[in-house]
Amino acid sequence: MALTLSPSPCLPHVHVSNSLPPMSILRRLPLIHLKPHKRRLSSLAAAAVRQDTTVWTPAPLAEISPAAESLFHISIDVSDAADLASSHTSPGQYLQLRVADVDKPTFLAIASPPLFAAASGAFEFLVKSVAGSTAEVLCGLKKGDVVEISQVMGRGFDVDRIQPPDEHPTVLIFATGSGISPIRSLIESGFSAKERSDVRLYYGARNLTRMAYQDRFKDWESSGVKIVPVLSQPDAGWSGEAGYVQAAFARAKQIFSPKGTGAVLCGQKQMAEEVTSILVAEGVSTEKILKNF
Repeated sequence: MALTLSPSPCLPHVHVSNSLPPMSILRRLPLIHLKPHKRRLSSLAAAAVRQDTTVWTPAPLAEISPAAESLFHISIDVSDAADLASSHTSPGQYLQLRVADVDKPTFLAIASPPLFAAASGAFEFLVKSVAGSTAEVLCGLKKGDVVEISQVMGRGFDVDRIQPPDEHPTVLIFATGSGISPIRSLIESGFSAKERSDVRLYYGARNLTRMAYQDRFKDWESSGVKIVPVLSQPDAGWSGEAGYVQAAFARAKQIFSPKGTGAVLCGQKQMAEEVTSILVAEGVSTEKILKNF
């Protein structure tokens, strides 16, 4: 699913009151005798303990450079954390990252393909700098600065649901803004795009200066993915698709076999909801519409 990559996974945050009784007292009180509000406090305390089990690994920034307006390419060196590097096994997975002197971590989708970290010793990300956010602080750091990252999280895109290629010849991919990050991971990990007759990526941004990874488009197309850029506020002279991704798709549609169609979505919530509605109305199974959270 910002991560500061949109969209960010929705995870509950637990707040425990400062007046919470000591855990030693709670342990001595059988739950059956606790009043309702004490049982609730006990549950909150247990949830807080579970939330504190995140394992943080310090890692230096290997690279930080502009990727597009307000977007930064960030590479984190995990060569000294082999187990962490090898735990990225599916496109669409993400992790948490925190920086010094900032309390709130940020969620980041991994942009590099699975197994890239194990081979190169680095995780790559596309990060949107949002004023006042942890991501803004991250984007202001420099090579060599140390951050902390969590274990890899989530199951990612369940690509097995749109396999084999001959039974799913059409795969429609939708991304907006920094939501292209885990989509890059999907495309570059390979999902037999060349063996399918119709693989399209509808990629939305405000304008070309806000569109990351344009230097990768040629390689993506050579792998079997047709790129359809969609600009909501294009500059004069733009002759491609204009407006929003969902509108561009609604105009084109071209779903010849709903049962043989799969889809992958990542980006703005409204886009994902409206595209899903169009796909379902056309007969595409919700089981074939993949999201990464």
